[in-house]
Amino acid sequence: MSKEVHPSKLFTASCMALIVTAMTFAIRAGILSQLATDFALSDTQLGWVNSMAFLGFPVAMMVLGLAYNYLGAKKLMAIAFIGHLAGLLLTIYAGGFWSLLISTFLIGFANGSVEAACNPLIADMYPNNKTTMLNRFHVWFPGGIVIGALASKFMTDADLGWQMQIGIMLIPTVIYGYLVFFQTFPKSENIETSTSTNIKSLFSPLYIFMILCMTLTATSELGTQQWVGRILQESGASPMIILALGTGLMAIGRQFAGVIIHKLNPIGVLLLSSITATIGIYLLSIATGGMVYLATIIFAMGVCYFWPTMIGFIGEYQPKTGALGMSLMGGAGMFAVSIWNPIIGNWIDSARAEAVAAGVAPENVDLAAGQATLGNMTIFPILLVVAFGILFAMRSKIQKAA
Repeated sequence: MSKEVHPSKLFTASCMALIVTAMTFAIRAGILSQLATDFALSDTQLGWVNSMAFLGFPVAMMVLGLAYNYLGAKKLMAIAFIGHLAGLLLTIYAGGFWSLLISTFLIGFANGSVEAACNPLIADMYPNNKTTMLNRFHVWFPGGIVIGALASKFMTDADLGWQMQIGIMLIPTVIYGYLVFFQTFPKSENIETSTSTNIKSLFSPLYIFMILCMTLTATSELGTQQWVGRILQESGASPMIILALGTGLMAIGRQFAGVIIHKLNPIGVLLLSSITATIGIYLLSIATGGMVYLATIIFAMGVCYFWPTMIGFIGEYQPKTGALGMSLMGGAGMFAVSIWNPIIGNWIDSARAEAVAAGVAPENVDLAAGQATLGNMTIFPILLVVAFGILFAMRSKIQKAA
């Protein structure tokens, strides 16, 4: 093992771990229909399975975010590797609803461990370029979703079972595990490592406000993406191509985030993003055929900068919250998505029943249900327009206080 710290190699290891995290989201979205058929699951039950991934994530981020100052990034990454390995293997050999719940929770816990370790690690390694480097790191969430979505589509089209789709994620898992175990990690020097200071800083009104906003940004982005296969399967467009297109554009946008953030600052980026996301989700709720792809492009532009800019905002404007503040921010977002997933699944079931009762043609029932559900989901970015509008109006005071 090298004793010299190589930030570029650690950044690569972090990105590879995030690719695994993203692939779990994409491939799970791609195999939901197969799971529903093989295990006779309703959409509400699928919602509970999905929610375990989003629940495991904040549990890891809250627990490990608190432990970051004591354990360090390397041990947290090791926990992530073990969780991914165990969760993926248990999913492959799942026998039904309850085993899927357990294995999906483990994967979610591993995903949260990656975020809990890597966000503060990157902020610490690049103290003068936090938001830009966090956006570049988070390129690989949409990037990994593109990889997972295309892999899921091609493997499904080739009649390869969902177990094999889960299995391919073991490859990048082993790669990042190797990178983690054979690199030296730096000591924290550029982030606040006093746990008492971290905890006290969490009660800042601005931090609490941003936590609440994070629950909405995460649900706007991930709540929509996770259900794309079920919601848009009858829209006349390929759900996995929609997912790959949208997340591919997000990856490109995040790669060049530095220029945009420099011109608009994080608060301006968040306000513009919320407006665009509202338009995108609304268009998805009414579009069919080729127009779905245009709506997807607008949606992707809207949610592109949400997650990394929210984390970067905390790093820049609430630095005393340290690794704990970043972890709880991400954890709050995922916890919200875990709560909303069963509700979204229930929206689909209810909208489908209403469509049948209204006499909608059988071939159009799923489309009507999906569009109605997306219509409900526009409320999340609409609330963000109001919240970030308030933040934008107060931006001069926030910048002076930082």
